[in-house]
Amino acid sequence: MSYAAFKMMHWPTGIENCASGFITHCSADFMPQVPPTQTDDIDSEWPAKNEIGPVPNVVVTAGNIIEVYVIRVQEEDNRVSRSSAEAKRGGLMAGVSGASLELVCHYKYVPKHFTFAYECISNFIVLYNGVDLRIFEGIYLDLLCNNNIVVCKLETLHIKCYLSSMSRTQNCPGLRTARGCSWTIDMLANTRDATLKVGMAYSLHGNVETMAVLSVGVGDGCRRRDSIVLTFQDAKISVLEFDDSIYGLRTSSMHCFEGPEWHHLKRGRESFARGPLVKVDPQGRCGGVLIYGLQMIILKSAQAGYGLVGDDEASGSGGAVSARIESSYVISLRDLDMKHVKDFIFVHGYIEPVMVILHERELTWAGRTSWKHHTCMVSALSISTTLKQHPLIWSAVNLPHDAYKLLAVPSPIGGVLVISANTIHYHSQSVSCALALNNFAVPVDSRLHLMSAYADDFVLGAFSSNMHPACFSGSLFHDNLEMPRSSFNVELDAANATWLLNDVAMLSTKTGELLLLTLVYDGRIVQRLELSKSRASVLTSGIATIGNSFFFLGSRLGDSMLVQYTCGMGTSMSTSGLKEEVGDIEGDAPSAKRLRRSSSDALQDIVSGEELSLYGSAPNNSESAQVDYHSMLIVVTTSFLFSTLLFHRNGMENPPALPPGGDEVQEEHSLPRVNGQDDIDLHRNTGVQVIVIGVPVIAGVEKIFLFAVRDSLINVGPLKDFSYGLRINADPNATGIAKQSNYELVCCSGHGKNGALCVLQQSIRPEMITEVELPGCKGIWTVYHKNARGHNADSSKMAAEDDEYHAYLIISLESRTMVLETADLLGEVTERVEYYVQGSTIAAGNLFGRRRVVQVFARGARILDGSYMTQDLSFGAPNSESSSGSESSTVSSVSIADPYVLLKMSDGSIQLLVGDPSTCTVSVSIPGVFESSKKSISACTLYHDKGPEPWLRKTSTDAWLSTGMGEAIDGADGAAHDQGDIYSVVCYESGTLEIFDVPNFKCVFSVDKFMSGKTHLVDTFIREPSKDYQKVMNKNSDEGAGQVRKETAQNMNLVELAMQRWSGQHTRPFLFGILNDGTLLCYHAYLYEGPENTPKIEEAVSAQSPVDLSSISTSRLRNLRFVRVPVESYTREETSAVNPCQRITVFKNVGSYQGLFLSGSRPAWFMVCRERLRVHPQLCDGSIVAFTVLHNVNCNHGLIYVTSQGFLKICQLPSVSSYDNYWPVQKIPLKGTPHQVTYFAEKNLFPLIVSVPVLRSLNQVLSSLVDQEGGHQIEHDNLSSDDLHRTYTIDEFEVRILEPEKSGGPWQTRAAIPMQSSENALTVRMVTLFNTTTKENETLLAIGTAYVQGEDVAARGRVLLFSVGRNTDNPQNLLSEVYSKELKGAISALASLQGHLLIASGPKIILHKWTGTELNGVAFFDAPPLYVVSLNIVKNFILLGDIHKSIYFLSWKEQGAQLSLLAKDFGALDCFATEFLIDGTTLSLIVSDDQKNVQIFYYAPKMSESWKGQKLLSRAEFHVGAHVTKFLRLQMLPTPSDRTSAASGSDKTNRFALLFGTLDGSIGCIAPLDELTFRRLQSLQKKLIDAVTHVGGLNPRAFRQFRSNGKAHRPGPDNIVDCELLCHYEMLPLEEQLEIAHQIGTTRSQILSNLNDLSVGTSFL
Repeated sequence: MSYAAFKMMHWPTGIENCASGFITHCSADFMPQVPPTQTDDIDSEWPAKNEIGPVPNVVVTAGNIIEVYVIRVQEEDNRVSRSSAEAKRGGLMAGVSGASLELVCHYKYVPKHFTFAYECISNFIVLYNGVDLRIFEGIYLDLLCNNNIVVCKLETLHIKCYLSSMSRTQNCPGLRTARGCSWTIDMLANTRDATLKVGMAYSLHGNVETMAVLSVGVGDGCRRRDSIVLTFQDAKISVLEFDDSIYGLRTSSMHCFEGPEWHHLKRGRESFARGPLVKVDPQGRCGGVLIYGLQMIILKSAQAGYGLVGDDEASGSGGAVSARIESSYVISLRDLDMKHVKDFIFVHGYIEPVMVILHERELTWAGRTSWKHHTCMVSALSISTTLKQHPLIWSAVNLPHDAYKLLAVPSPIGGVLVISANTIHYHSQSVSCALALNNFAVPVDSRLHLMSAYADDFVLGAFSSNMHPACFSGSLFHDNLEMPRSSFNVELDAANATWLLNDVAMLSTKTGELLLLTLVYDGRIVQRLELSKSRASVLTSGIATIGNSFFFLGSRLGDSMLVQYTCGMGTSMSTSGLKEEVGDIEGDAPSAKRLRRSSSDALQDIVSGEELSLYGSAPNNSESAQVDYHSMLIVVTTSFLFSTLLFHRNGMENPPALPPGGDEVQEEHSLPRVNGQDDIDLHRNTGVQVIVIGVPVIAGVEKIFLFAVRDSLINVGPLKDFSYGLRINADPNATGIAKQSNYELVCCSGHGKNGALCVLQQSIRPEMITEVELPGCKGIWTVYHKNARGHNADSSKMAAEDDEYHAYLIISLESRTMVLETADLLGEVTERVEYYVQGSTIAAGNLFGRRRVVQVFARGARILDGSYMTQDLSFGAPNSESSSGSESSTVSSVSIADPYVLLKMSDGSIQLLVGDPSTCTVSVSIPGVFESSKKSISACTLYHDKGPEPWLRKTSTDAWLSTGMGEAIDGADGAAHDQGDIYSVVCYESGTLEIFDVPNFKCVFSVDKFMSGKTHLVDTFIREPSKDYQKVMNKNSDEGAGQVRKETAQNMNLVELAMQRWSGQHTRPFLFGILNDGTLLCYHAYLYEGPENTPKIEEAVSAQSPVDLSSISTSRLRNLRFVRVPVESYTREETSAVNPCQRITVFKNVGSYQGLFLSGSRPAWFMVCRERLRVHPQLCDGSIVAFTVLHNVNCNHGLIYVTSQGFLKICQLPSVSSYDNYWPVQKIPLKGTPHQVTYFAEKNLFPLIVSVPVLRSLNQVLSSLVDQEGGHQIEHDNLSSDDLHRTYTIDEFEVRILEPEKSGGPWQTRAAIPMQSSENALTVRMVTLFNTTTKENETLLAIGTAYVQGEDVAARGRVLLFSVGRNTDNPQNLLSEVYSKELKGAISALASLQGHLLIASGPKIILHKWTGTELNGVAFFDAPPLYVVSLNIVKNFILLGDIHKSIYFLSWKEQGAQLSLLAKDFGALDCFATEFLIDGTTLSLIVSDDQKNVQIFYYAPKMSESWKGQKLLSRAEFHVGAHVTKFLRLQMLPTPSDRTSAASGSDKTNRFALLFGTLDGSIGCIAPLDELTFRRLQSLQKKLIDAVTHVGGLNPRAFRQFRSNGKAHRPGPDNIVDCELLCHYEMLPLEEQLEIAHQIGTTRSQILSNLNDLSVGTSFL
């Protein structure tokens, strides 16, 4: 392999940072809500909860992905009908029935708006703005506006963008930024049922180190928005804000402190323990970024009206201006006598910003902690951003050495909490107090010193105005000779914290416990700290409070959760009163009371607490009951609410637990208990788990907290290891690409109680119910039939519509039509119905509220009432003049929207069937606007804007909106589904797209060049801000390129259109278009009320061609815009010009999911989850020609599709998988940490190493540590009996043999192999050994272990061999141990080599032969590897990866029984994973390291650089941005170009790609490329660096450079192309695609063909 491509296939899911802020809206946008209603008897004891205030966004980062969510809160009285996928999760709490996360907007590939003139010089970017020239290093800029002025302050390299008055009206996004890392924003909306909806998702060219939200710092009525501050390695800062005009994020400022002029900040160091750390002032006055350990960057915020944009631009973003950064400067903390900074924070309550810094004056170490323990201190600096001064105003010393985190106490208390592993300290300018958490807390010998740092009278006079008000009351010194103790023991290292109230903080510990910390205060004086237990939850990486009613638990080890909380106070809270509250909550749920086990990863906390969790497994309506007492995982179905009340009063450690529900449930399923605590898990759609926690505040007053899990985000990381195995429903006869869907990826993910097996599948394989051979099928449809419908349809009938069964299945064949009844059995009734059956059917559907069926064929249509025809229509010419021309015109496509049917004729004209609901009859008409038009139509569709509040009405004029709800289309039954508006979307062959209202057919929206695939679609009657600027940019276009563009564009046309808005109160329409070259255009509508949206009609018309003013509708959708959405995992296919069939089929409930199905040669599911499209291909059946949904007795919300081979299949979606993920995933909880997994293909078993934490006394731990040399126990006479009986948590290892459940349910543990005490299983592999006795090959399970007994005991390990029996039903006979031997050193890796067993034992590599009873060594390699992390075998070649010594390349010679070293890498490299990469006859070696790099080496003994073959040479290197833990070599699939190529196929067929998994949950591949394709794509990549905008100002080229972390490294060749950057090409407008292709000397079709071949070739799983 000389050249390769890097491609990400599954993006990161492990959330590392989370924050909340008003990003997409401001607090003033929140509308007052009706307070929740409560019964009188509860009202007296439970004070009314304050209404939910303004709910901010939630911002999360996962690796290099950024997403923006909005939280949808669903009200108690919400009557909006929702699909079953959005069913209410749980019960009612504080007037909220549920909540979920929703994606606001999503585009994986950052759209290109405008481009400023610049050129790229090496690693520098040069920008020319007509005024000045600036060079910036390590950062990439792309200015968007015409008259921008770039101002560069060279002392800080701070870039600002001043917008002129012209650009203000253009709403240009300021600075463009780069993609490579991922970041997410969540927004809580203005309803009473909260769900997380994805707002925006971006991919950045750099991993986000830390993140903060720059607040506007004023009250709820503020019209300003918050901004997001991101930091990147080594010292890059980007400030992003939301822009309504593009419905996305733009960069407002960038700050870079890298390069030669900033080398002095590093003070000679090249590597640092952590990246930049950012914190912001609570009032939004400034921010701080700690870089290079001791350099503090102060970011000064711009005041309102004085920032980068004036106040008059506020109207351009919906009347809100975001917080901005005005300037920045550097403070050297070393000059302030600070040596080791651990954390810093801005505190509340000061006139000027005050920064408190936690630092260590003098380091200590383990041997000196008893003498030198209190080495930390906090120092408070008053930050004057105007004077750039920072005097010390107070400090506190004698803090423990393990203090690591600061938490600012909100107003009115103020001050700061210092969190350490064993104590919590509170410090302010006036008082201090502390709380010991366990026996390791060390009290201070003398009182804590609180020092005022006033140097002289001048300093005191100058800065006394910034003293906290509390400093004038209370003592300046607080005696703390005897530290108060917590009522229970806990350790707080690696904890995360947030504030629920101004005096109650919630802490999440490293074990997943949630603790409540209360500050007991009087006035502003904190008297003491009190800690109480709450619940157990996921292992968090971050926690953020969202408004006053929610908090978000972000996790990179498990699923992240959105939790609602509410607080009440009272002194007479009785148990009976709480029972009544629970009764009200449970009263909202149906009466089914069955429990069910769920696939999830939130597991029981062994130490304490009840689990607070909500899992991302697929919805399942099964009511079967399973209680697994082994894993103690109890889950509730959607029909049952499980509530538990738990009181903690005055530090009660084991409070009594009330009964969880009714007597029936309690008797049927008694709860298992661990340490006196219940462990409860909830299925994600069950909804809510209510916990009541009492927190003592003041004597006689108690605060009661209720928690309810409302939503969760799936996480499949960290991926430690994975295996490649067959699915349960695999097809043994499949070939080619279809065969790949037989396999799945079984991954070890999570840690501790969040450990799970994640079963990932890139494609969907439906569960087949039945199959029928049906050749010649062209289309299938299912229709409903209701004999009669009442005129007053109530909500209960509406709710039952989703459960209504289909009546008929219509099958269109080549020359006839079949009709089947969809009752219990599908029976043909073609002869008994009056359908048109003499020819093929074009389309069929329901009209008039499902009371009639319309069937459209080539020359007519029929209206049927059940099986009886009520009307027959023929499509002829309306007048004699055109009758001769219309005789040959037939129907080519149909779109149905009750009560209209839109027909596109073969001659490019359209006809409309208008239904009369009162008589259930239909009439044919030709809209007048098309009757006289000469323009030919290429595609058209109808869009039904359903619901009581149609979405598109919001985009119309104010006059329309002021009328409130428009007139509903009156059906005979007055059903609610008839409410709404209907529009016609028409695209002409010229490329113009227009939207008309129906039936008036007045144009309400139009766009030119729709087929170009522009980033944003804006009404042509609205002056686009970029029009003049784009004309200037296009002047430089080459004439030759223009000719190419013209020639190619002439062949492009749109073949299919679809527009759909799925159910949900806050959903927005999607617009889909398919071009004849297979390109799928996907747009998402959004609302933008900007000043340029209401121009003078005269100006708008004069700019266009002369049009009569009266023809412009006053109800034009002026505020409607569309943003293009990238379609991931979609592989294009060219549409045949002959009889193109409709490929898009919309479904509203298939397995509780909604979306659309795209048929064709590479069919795919487009599922709408959280307002984001999840694309999942379906490869198992090859090409699919027809698809429809089916809902009847035997197929509940299923589907029917017909393959191109002529098979009709009735299927259902697998219910065990969740599809709200990049790949469909099933999570199998393990209640432990999975380490390594392998696959036994013969029995379809998965051996797995799992470690489970258990509690052991010190006596038991010491007794197991045996001195092997002396054979006696370790003495522990100096320990007291209390110490010996103190319990510790240790990990016990075992190897489990798991088998997938045949029915798709939870996997079963067939056998378990426990390890000995102190023995860790390190590796498990299935090996094939040659038995020298029987002369046969044997497949055995090999396990390598190590004894971990401390540094005083010599390392040793065991090799275990097991044979797998044939009878898997009997666990006792499944495994039998055939060999066990103890060796020196840890057995860290195993592999089979030509019938021998290769063992990595400590620093040795030993090859053994198998005699059937013994392993005999035949060869060894004793070079200096320290610890082997991986062994890979190809033929007789061995690739060995060492933990510190890079890789070794060895060979095995059978004749001389020799293991010989061929070559090695002489550099120092900390390996994570290794593998061979095969490209034809070329063998390469690939390795990943701890710096998130990947290197490819090759063996070339004849080259002089290889030192006569001793040194491996570098072939390529690449920075992945994530720790790669496993490579899997898979053979690439043949591509269309391979099959058509005349070249010999030896190199093409023997080509392998490497699939890899990472610790952040991402999956990608590295695939070999031929040189011609590589050169073409590399040239394209260089062009795209300049042609595409990059989020955050990040340079994609710099991000992919090798990171050596200060070590000497010689750069290798750049022979890997980045498909993450290449994927931007398809998102560019068509004209730019053609121009770039022309500039690099190729064609657009050739580039797309290469990208398509790479996608097809890597279509694994």
